[in-house]
Amino acid sequence: MKLHLLSQPLLFFFFFLTLSHGLNPKCNIPDRGSTLQVFHVFSPCSPFRPSKPVSWEENVLQMQAKDQARLQFLSSLVARKSVVPIASGRQIIQSPTYIVRAKIGTPAQTMLMAMDTSNDAAWVPCTGCVGCGSTVFNTAKSSSFKPVGCQAAQCKQVPNPTCGGTTCSFNLTYGSSTVAANLSQDNITLATDSIFRYTFGCIAKATGSSVPPQGLLGLGRGPLSLLSQTQHLYQSTFSYCLPSFKSVNFSGSLRLGPIGQPKRIKYTPLLKNPRRSSLYYVNLMAIRVGRKVVDIPPTAFAFNPTTGSGTIIDSGTVFTRLVTPAYIAVRDEFRKRVGRNLTVTTLGGFDTCYSVPIVAPTITLMFSGMNVTLPQDNLLIHSTAGSITCLAMAAAPDNVNSVLNVIANMQQQNHRFLFDVPNSRLGVAREPCS
Repeated sequence: MKLHLLSQPLLFFFFFLTLSHGLNPKCNIPDRGSTLQVFHVFSPCSPFRPSKPVSWEENVLQMQAKDQARLQFLSSLVARKSVVPIASGRQIIQSPTYIVRAKIGTPAQTMLMAMDTSNDAAWVPCTGCVGCGSTVFNTAKSSSFKPVGCQAAQCKQVPNPTCGGTTCSFNLTYGSSTVAANLSQDNITLATDSIFRYTFGCIAKATGSSVPPQGLLGLGRGPLSLLSQTQHLYQSTFSYCLPSFKSVNFSGSLRLGPIGQPKRIKYTPLLKNPRRSSLYYVNLMAIRVGRKVVDIPPTAFAFNPTTGSGTIIDSGTVFTRLVTPAYIAVRDEFRKRVGRNLTVTTLGGFDTCYSVPIVAPTITLMFSGMNVTLPQDNLLIHSTAGSITCLAMAAAPDNVNSVLNVIANMQQQNHRFLFDVPNSRLGVAREPCS
């Protein structure tokens, strides 16, 4: 193979390679079989020479445009946006969660995993699971799957670890369910990003009805969460927009990493609780119903790491729960604004329902540094027949979480929630995504 230089360098040193097969009469190039030849872009022999003469200025503009496109391409390789579509699990897998597509193993098996900001370790139902559904991850069909041993550091990072054999196992409670899983590793792909040797739980047994049918992706701040295992890739930064429950498409989005996050957004500080390190605590200071800031004792919102009291943002809870004094104050003002003469009924766990159409006031959550005003779509839930409308909030349960205010996923719908962990802040902006 020989190189034939067919023109002298001009102002711009742009060369293109062509593979010559046989005689080229126009350029008088002898046939030497398969010969690699180098042409100047403006050479009469170049196949890339424009059919019509191009001015020097036009050439410069064309090359500048191509340079810009090339730089954008290189930037995308270094720091590309990673966007994972989100859907309501109600319509697709009959689960009151928000789900993302995750591809696990080699070759990949697709699982619709629930995303949960208050949990760390991911887990999926695996072959042979007792109490799981029909869709499971087949470990035998993945060449990259491997169990995690008892001596591995990750075994100390799961709840209630045990070692009956060589594989690390753990147990946890999720809602009203219990889960027994074996700690494992395999490759996982979210959007176009492949994460090698991701550590997760392979569910062997599940009881109760709270377990998401195809697994869970933990977005908390703990050591086995997605943030911790992909810190080099996403720098502990993510945001999401949750679509309406009624949406049947993957119209929401989970954006991973600092690239592509909104610039015009208001922030409130993220607070740290060493006793509940995975949770995203924020400083909720007051609540406004319509134009009135309701009278709520400061202790209802006070952040206390020792007792766990305060306010968290949670993607796994469906309806916002406020500690009893706060909820009663908000509920009573809401009823007043809707109309004193209307009959109030109950429906399940909701105590402020109406059997006639209502015009609801807005409710504004007043955080340190920002306010989030919720319109009717984030406040009202309707019965299937549409004949009953309820305020979609309730008092906190009378248990260990009775001191915790939870801003739940219905109140987050059609908003962009940005979790900027390195800068300890949470951003919120209105964004339709249903």
